[in-house]
Amino acid sequence: MSGVGSEWCQWRLLAASFIGLLVVASLSVSVQSSLKHEATTESKNDQADPNNVIKISSPKSRSGYKHVWPDIKFGWKIVVGAIIGFFGAACGSVGGDGGGGIFLPMLNLIVGFDAKSSIALSRCMITGVAASTFVYNLRLRHPTLDIPIIDYDLALLFQPMLVLGISIGIAFNVIFADWMITILLIVLLIVMSTKAFLKGVESWKKETITKREAARCLQLNEEFKFEPESLSNDTTPEKTEEPRKSEVSIMQNIYWKELGLLVAVWAVVLALQIAKNYEVTCSVVYWVLNFLQIPVAGAVSAYEAIALYKGRRKIASKGDARTKWRAHQLVLYCACGIMAGVVGGLLGLGGGFILSPLFLELGIHPQVSSATAIFVMTFASSISIVEYYLLKGFPLPYAIYFFAVATIAAIVGQYVVRKLINIFARASIIIFTLSFTIFVSALTLGGVGLAKMIKRIEHKEYMGFDSICSYT
Repeated sequence: MSGVGSEWCQWRLLAASFIGLLVVASLSVSVQSSLKHEATTESKNDQADPNNVIKISSPKSRSGYKHVWPDIKFGWKIVVGAIIGFFGAACGSVGGDGGGGIFLPMLNLIVGFDAKSSIALSRCMITGVAASTFVYNLRLRHPTLDIPIIDYDLALLFQPMLVLGISIGIAFNVIFADWMITILLIVLLIVMSTKAFLKGVESWKKETITKREAARCLQLNEEFKFEPESLSNDTTPEKTEEPRKSEVSIMQNIYWKELGLLVAVWAVVLALQIAKNYEVTCSVVYWVLNFLQIPVAGAVSAYEAIALYKGRRKIASKGDARTKWRAHQLVLYCACGIMAGVVGGLLGLGGGFILSPLFLELGIHPQVSSATAIFVMTFASSISIVEYYLLKGFPLPYAIYFFAVATIAAIVGQYVVRKLINIFARASIIIFTLSFTIFVSALTLGGVGLAKMIKRIEHKEYMGFDSICSYT
C-alpha cells in the first residue's frame, strides 16, 4: 500500500508541475502579446538570411512562418540521417517511446530542416514506427499469460486522453516560447529516463533471482529420477498441458469491441481536426470544433475508468494481481495521458516516453508495456500527421522516405530484441532500451534547445509568447 501511495505522490507532483507550467504560459500570452509585433519587425532582416543551404519550395505557413526544406539529393546528410533514424526507430520501437527524441535533432541539425518542419517530419517517422510495430504485434501473445500482448483495456483508458492531448499540444506549439519548451523537455525526459532506469534495475534483479531458482529446480530434477521398474503396469501418464502459443491468428488475438471504440474516437477527432482547419482561427465555429473533442475523448476514457473502478473490467495484463482502483488514481492516470499527448504534440515526440514508464509503474510486463504504448501512439501520431499535412508543415517526398526508414527499422528492432529476450531470458532489456532512448533524447534535444536559447539571448531576440489567434 505504501508503494501505491508513493507512486501516487510522484505522479501527482509531476502532473501538478506540468499544469502549473501551462497556467504560466496562459497568463504570459496575454501579458507579452503586445510586445510581439515590435520585436518581430526588428528581427525580420536577421531571419531572412538563407545561409548556404539549397532549399526546395518552402511555403509559408498560415502564420507567415517560413519553412526551410533542403533539396532532396543523395549525399552524406541523407545517408547519416537515415542511419541515425534507423537506430532511433529500432530503439523507439523496442522501448515503446517511438524514438522522436532522436529523430528531431537528426532532422534539424544534420538534414537541415527548420525546427517546426523537423517536428512534423518526426511525427511521420513516429507513425511509421508505431504502425509497423502494431502490425508486428497483432499475432503475438502475452509472455506469461494467455492473452494478447496488447492490453486493450489499458489502451482504452489512455488512448482518448492521448489523442485529446495531441490536439492541445499542436496548438500550444504556436503559443509557447522556446525557452519554456526547452525547460519542460529537459525536466520531463530526465525524470522519465531515471524512473525507467530504476525500474529496469529492479526488473533485472528479479530476473536474476528467477533464473537462479529455475537453475536450482533443474538441478534437483536431474538428480531425482524415477526408475522404470518403480512404475507399475497399470499406471497411466499424467496429461500434460499443451504449451502456450506465442503467436495466434490475428482474428483471435484482437478484442474487436475495444478496438472499435478506439477507432471511433480516432475517426471523430480526426474529422473535427480537419473541419477546424477550414475555419477562421479563433472564430466561434473554430472553438466549438475544438471543444467538441473533449466530450468525445472524455466519454470513452470515463467509460473505461468507471468500469475499472466498479470492478466490471480489469487490466488483464497484470495477471492475478487484483488492483483496487481508486477514483483519484484513475483521474491522475487520465491526466498523465493528456500530459503525454500535450508534450508529444508540442515537441514532436510520441508521448510514449511518459506512457511506457507509467505502464511499468503499474506493474505491466515490459513487453506488454512497450506494445501497448506503441499501439496507443499509432492513433495519436496519425492524427498529428494529418494536422501538419493540412498546415503544409512538411515536404511529402521527405516524409515518405523517412517513414519507410522508420517502418523497416521498427520491424528489425522488434525481431532482434525478441531473439535476445528468448536467449537471455531478460525482458528488462526493453526497459533499459527505453531509459537509454529517453536519456539520449534529453541530451540531444536539451542541448540543441539550450544552444538556441543562448544564441537568442546574445542577439537580444524576442523570447516571449505568441497568440494562437494570430495563427491565421
